[in-house]
Amino acid sequence: MDPTHRGPEEYGRDNDGFGTPDGRRRPSGDVSPSSQLRSGRGGPVAPDFGQQTSQQARVVRLISGDYLLTVNPVDGSEVELCPPGEQPDPPARRTAAERTDRERATAPPVPAGPPAPQLPLLERAEERERLARLLARGHSVRLTGPAGSGRTALLDAVAADCADLAPDGVVRLCGHKRTATDLLYGLFEAVYEAPLHRPDRAGLLDSVRTIGAVVVLDDLEFGGAALEELLDATPECAFLFATTPDVAAPTGDSHLEEVVLSGLGRGSSLELLENVVERALTDEEANWAGDLWFESEGLPLRFVQAGALLRQRDMLRTDPEAYDGLDLRSTEAPFGHDEDIDGVHIPLPSLGEGAAPAALLASRLSGAARDTLRFAVALGGEVPHQAHLPALVGDTHADAALGELAGCGLLSPAGPRYRLAAGVAAQLAAAGYDGDSTDRARTAVQHYAWWAGHPSVTPARVTAEADAIVAAMAQLVPGEGAGQTSAAVLLARSASPVLAAGLHWGAWERVLRLGQEAARIAGEVAEEAYFHHELGVLALCTGNPDRARAELETSISMRGALADKSGAVAGRRALALVADRSGGSLPDVLAPMGDGAPVPWPDEPVRPPVGPTTGVTQTLSRPYEEATAVMARQSAPSAAGGARGGRPAVLGKARRNSVAVGAGVLLAGVLGTVVVLGLNSGGDAQGNPGGTSEDSVSQDDSGNEAPADGPTDGSAPAGPASSGVAVTPGSSGSEVTPSASGTPSGGSAEPGDTPSSAAPSSGRPSSQPPTGPSRSPSPTKPTPTKPSSPPPSPSDTDSPSPTETATEPEPTEPDTSDSASGPSLTSSSPAAAASGDSGPIVV
Repeated sequence: MDPTHRGPEEYGRDNDGFGTPDGRRRPSGDVSPSSQLRSGRGGPVAPDFGQQTSQQARVVRLISGDYLLTVNPVDGSEVELCPPGEQPDPPARRTAAERTDRERATAPPVPAGPPAPQLPLLERAEERERLARLLARGHSVRLTGPAGSGRTALLDAVAADCADLAPDGVVRLCGHKRTATDLLYGLFEAVYEAPLHRPDRAGLLDSVRTIGAVVVLDDLEFGGAALEELLDATPECAFLFATTPDVAAPTGDSHLEEVVLSGLGRGSSLELLENVVERALTDEEANWAGDLWFESEGLPLRFVQAGALLRQRDMLRTDPEAYDGLDLRSTEAPFGHDEDIDGVHIPLPSLGEGAAPAALLASRLSGAARDTLRFAVALGGEVPHQAHLPALVGDTHADAALGELAGCGLLSPAGPRYRLAAGVAAQLAAAGYDGDSTDRARTAVQHYAWWAGHPSVTPARVTAEADAIVAAMAQLVPGEGAGQTSAAVLLARSASPVLAAGLHWGAWERVLRLGQEAARIAGEVAEEAYFHHELGVLALCTGNPDRARAELETSISMRGALADKSGAVAGRRALALVADRSGGSLPDVLAPMGDGAPVPWPDEPVRPPVGPTTGVTQTLSRPYEEATAVMARQSAPSAAGGARGGRPAVLGKARRNSVAVGAGVLLAGVLGTVVVLGLNSGGDAQGNPGGTSEDSVSQDDSGNEAPADGPTDGSAPAGPASSGVAVTPGSSGSEVTPSASGTPSGGSAEPGDTPSSAAPSSGRPSSQPPTGPSRSPSPTKPTPTKPSSPPPSPSDTDSPSPTETATEPEPTEPDTSDSASGPSLTSSSPAAAASGDSGPIVV
């Protein structure tokens, strides 16, 4: 149900809140249980809309500059570079008829009830003529006047006079809570037709630079450099700004014409009062109006409100029971004082009551109108749309309350909506209308959360109600009551995707900020991560990559802790786009992966790559050792697999993962070496019952071998120890020890040679006794290792095949290390010993 555009189903049989089962409209005060406001502490709470059914998420795709933005209210919006076929057509200019239709659609709604009298524009002819003349010459003008001086009425008259001056006509904008960027996009939308397209900053400036229009901007709230930026971006436009004296003045280079608007004279004030009352004033009323003119400095708004007081007085004089049920002698009675009310003579209000008449006027209004004022005070002066009043107030006829308030001069237009007139909110708050503001703000938040998430509500309607939505959330954040921040989080989740789809990104950002703060206070980590993600996407689309990176990294970290895989994937994609567009390196939270690769979680152990591998020798530097490890590296992707086009896997955090994998492989090799040494030592003990392996080694090397600890003179051994040469076992399982010249050393060593540590003997004794290597003058160049053939089966140990003898690899020189690094150990890993198809691991 869209409360703004009422459909035929609203009064059907299934709609308990707005009609009876037989289709008749409910009488005033007969509120159905589904919309009845339950009385609570300090005020009413939100209406009960019954059990809500799950609605289908509304996903909207729109273009923002070079990006294709998919607004996803579930996991978060997704952004990507716009494909070539998705680029929108250049925006088309609206015709005069289209501009008129749009202006009519964005105007404030006409209040229900009898039409208000049309008031003349008094003492403004000179200002009106001057403003029209300056705009016709192409000058921009700044109209300054106090609140309630009639600036809006003068702007309406000047806009009508300048309708045919510019090729793009007259554009009406509202500067209430709008920045310079918001106004530039509002000007673009008023002149160009570009559905679901929001240009970037460069495209926006190119489009508005060619606009030639008279821009009438009411309630401007900024000046200085921001105003200068707005003027520089639109050189072909003539602006008419209306603002109050407390707003910052423009810079000296802006060349703005200044027009000051003052109050009305005494005679014009009395004439305006007579037009409001629609009769001539009595002498008593004229004297009272003269005192009021002196007190209010001739502000037209005060005389409009004073006329409403006189109309109420006339009604009470003609019908003493017109306000039945109100004690005229109570504090709320506007005309009671100390005199008796005889139904004929009603005293005039005091001068103070005439200067601040909001509380007196409200006391004579209907109950629905007074409740509407209480909601407006709770929302900071923002009045909800008249279609929302029946649900908020609990009266099906509450939409007529807007007409009562407008007829009393308590409202003023603000863009497509109404808000309380200047000074009314403060006067009502002083009269006690803000006593239950928090409860009423919570009621409004819950109602807007249901309404904004309804599938029938269009983004345009939510955009028109954005100020009231933001004001309701601001009243609850930060909140101390139970459930206040949770209600604000719910509204932010419902309204933020719709505001993004409606291209009102200023309100979208404010709602996201409030929602993120509310989620933080409420402890809802998942919702806070969602708001951080949306803020990152918004920053990326608006050209702020640094802020986008910070927001997205925060969101990914939170979602990783919550194991929200789909949300983390969306965040990583957006963060990868940020890194790509900004030209920087990928952050640590972005795991390197290709398309379709699983998302690694923070607590998930790193798994080694699976697939075809090739042996690669890599040297790992440690502060205490230098070792050479044989690691497995994943082979290059095939042509079919490479078609998917992933980025290199070794990026950022993956480098540390690769080092960790290498260290694990190195540790496994060391442990495997120790195990194999133990097994080989046990085999020697069984094969040589008369002695041990240590005895055999000592007998073989007893001739002229130096101690295994190294040279006695303390000099470092010169040999291939630091060259990283791997040792390959022979086909028969024994190890062949090469000499420095590359040939097997079977003779005696020189007396000064430094031998390497004795290699352990295998199960079958070697044909030649191992001897120490001869001294080499310089380290030899390392040679790549060759994979050895599988170890022989037990049946072939006594008679090796000719193939094994023919394919026995050339022996290489053993590794020699000094006493500080310990002896060099050479063996196959335990996995290789079991399978027999893997290369060795050398430490």
